[in-house]
Amino acid sequence: MNKQRKDIFWFILLRLIIITTLVVSAVIIQFSTSTFLSLNPFYYLILFTYFLSFIYIILYYWGRYLSFLVYLQIFFDLFLITALVYFSGGLTGSFYFLYIFEIIAASIVISKRAAYLTAAFSAIFFGLLVNGMYLGALHNFSSDTSTEISLGLVINNIFIAWSVFFLVAFLINYMTERLRRTGDELRLAQKELEIKKRLAVAGEFSAQLAHEIRNPLAAISGSVQVLRDELDLADEQKSLMDIIVNESKRASQSIEQFLSFASPGEQTFSWINISAVLDETLTLFQRGGEFNGNCRVEGNYRSSEVRYFGNANQFKQIFWNLLRNSLKAMPEGGTLAIDFTQEKKGGVRLRFADTGMGMLEEDKRRIFEPFYSGFEKGNGIGMAVVRKIVDDYNGKIQVLSELNKGTEVIILLPGRT
Repeated sequence: MNKQRKDIFWFILLRLIIITTLVVSAVIIQFSTSTFLSLNPFYYLILFTYFLSFIYIILYYWGRYLSFLVYLQIFFDLFLITALVYFSGGLTGSFYFLYIFEIIAASIVISKRAAYLTAAFSAIFFGLLVNGMYLGALHNFSSDTSTEISLGLVINNIFIAWSVFFLVAFLINYMTERLRRTGDELRLAQKELEIKKRLAVAGEFSAQLAHEIRNPLAAISGSVQVLRDELDLADEQKSLMDIIVNESKRASQSIEQFLSFASPGEQTFSWINISAVLDETLTLFQRGGEFNGNCRVEGNYRSSEVRYFGNANQFKQIFWNLLRNSLKAMPEGGTLAIDFTQEKKGGVRLRFADTGMGMLEEDKRRIFEPFYSGFEKGNGIGMAVVRKIVDDYNGKIQVLSELNKGTEVIILLPGRT
């Protein structure tokens, strides 16, 4: 809506500029020659156009029915242009090029369809004017009254004008569509750049955080394990120490995820069985108590042996984060479908589709931003890690989601050698 308001404002301003230019031109011609057309109707027409522009400005600042306002402006503009062409001599005049400005404005301010409609109405208005003058229904304002309008001249002018109108509509629609696509691509590139900047910031932060926490955390975990093995503890005390060790491991995993931003290190690549890597990750999930008893995993991942030239640990990170998000999205249970497809030239397609709560549009737009999470206790790192790994493989990731209807994550990875 803001863009449309801006376009409408420039539309009104451009009209005023054109009208003022015509007035100045008329005054100059009137004072430089005595053979110019009778200018009284011309000045009345310009004055009426100024009046309409004033009304348009009031309606613009009113801020309601903006689309109707644009259509209203274009319709009256076509009428005024037709009158101007008539007063300037019809076929012998040179003002019918102003129809082109309306066609261009309709395409930019409204839509492609509006440009063709404006071209059609321009053709109708101009055709009626020319035919009316040829048949004598309209008085000829040309200074050269001896000039006879022939049928050939009428047909030729109508054909040329109509062809130009629709050709301009086609060309301006093509150009505006290209500009819109370029604008969309630019906005997408800016968003991607912003995400990469955030990833860089997260990487620097993760490196500092890991160095500050990892060593003390490992010391705490190791000390607790020694005490648990050496002391004669009751079952409840051992259980508490087990909780400390397990939570330390979870914290350590979070730190490793942070580290994957800043210093992923040298990765070793080899041909891996992706299905086997997923099976191993699922086993870790089950042993860690991550699975809800009402959640079911299905799909072709067990029956299809998909191989890929990559790093197994990176795929474990991808699967771990996608599994965790899917299970969080199904607190009451549901189905998670996992399908792997072997693509051409060693590429793979990974699909994770759950029947969970789905996402809002805001969550979908920001899902890959570090530290942004749609879950109440999420840290906003998991999907950022997935995105970074997919980018490292020059792959693509797509998230399809609808509120209360589940989420589908599709990852396409090209072949590597």
